[in-house]
Amino acid sequence: MTGQEQQRVRQLRVVVEAQDYEQAVRFYRDVLGMTEEAAFAEGEDDRVAILEAGRATLEIASPRHKELIDEVEADGRPSPRIRLAFEVDDSAAATEELAAAGAEIVAEPVMTPWRSLNSRLDAPADLQITLFQETEDVAERTARPGFATDADR
Repeated sequence: MTGQEQQRVRQLRVVVEAQDYEQAVRFYRDVLGMTEEAAFAEGEDDRVAILEAGRATLEIASPRHKELIDEVEADGRPSPRIRLAFEVDDSAAATEELAAAGAEIVAEPVMTPWRSLNSRLDAPADLQITLFQETEDVAERTARPGFATDADR
């Protein structure tokens, strides 16, 4: 997309049904630190919280790349078809904090070939999440062999 084309999509919103709504909101809002942008309720059990997650991207991976990510991040333990990844400032500290708040650590932080420090957790609302801490800026990362856009390949 060139700078002159207008972006049609303004926001990516992932909608997750949580059997334990209170636990999920506490975990993602209060522990992970996602700001509550809005909340709506029509009655006792009809509730939704919209949490701000910063910049959103949609990462589309081929089956082989997903396998590679699972090998690097989680010693080959397969992830579900859809997994959420959150960029944090300190993935080791955030992993410990989220585990203390009820997440189950699938894999401790590991330095990946793409130079991010990634951990994997099973979190509330039946979500598997990755926490990642970038250790290089975009210019450094894209200068590495194998990092380019499809248009540049």
